[in-house]
Amino acid sequence: MKQLLTIIFATLTLTSFGQDKYNYVHFNKLTEVVGTDYVIASIENWGKMFDTKSRYLLFIDTKTGQTKQIDFPNDGYMEKIEQVKIDSLGINKIIVSAQTVDLDGKSGIDWADPKQIIILSAEGQEKTQLTDNKFFSRTWTVNKQTGTIVITGHYDTNNNNKYDKTDKNEIHIYDLRTLKLISKI
Repeated sequence: MKQLLTIIFATLTLTSFGQDKYNYVHFNKLTEVVGTDYVIASIENWGKMFDTKSRYLLFIDTKTGQTKQIDFPNDGYMEKIEQVKIDSLGINKIIVSAQTVDLDGKSGIDWADPKQIIILSAEGQEKTQLTDNKFFSRTWTVNKQTGTIVITGHYDTNNNNKYDKTDKNEIHIYDLRTLKLISKI
C-alpha cells in the first residue's frame, strides 16, 4: 500500500510540475528610462489555459544585467507607463496608471474597478500608490514648471460601481518630489 501511494504522489508531483513548461511569456513593451542605465520590460506570464500566472514590470540595468521586479495583480491591468523627467526640479519618476484593486471583491479585477496612479523611482527601487483604492482616476497630467501631477476622478459614493450624478468628482494635486497630496478641489 505504501508503495502504491508513493507512486501516485510521485506521478502527481511530476505531472503538475511538468505543466509549467507550457507557460508563455509575453514581453508587451520595452521602455528606455531616459537619463539612466535602465530599461523597463512589461511582462505577462500566461498559463496553458490562457490565464495570467503573473504580471510585472522588470527594471533591467543595461550595464550590469541586474533586474528589479515590480509585481502587479494577475488579473490587474496596466494602462499606461510614462517617465517624467524634470532635471531643474530633480524629478525622474515612472508613472503607471493601472487597475490593481478588486473593489467589489466578487470576480477579480475588471473594467468596473478603479484605476490607481502609482509612482515608481527611475530604477524601480521605490513604489508609491498616490490615489486611494476607492478613487476612480480618469485623467492625469504633469505640470513640468511646478513638478506636480494633477489627477481627475471620482469616488463612488453610493457604492453601485457605476459613474452617476451622486458620485463625488474631485481633482487631486500631488507634489512629485515628496509624493504628498497638495490639494483636493
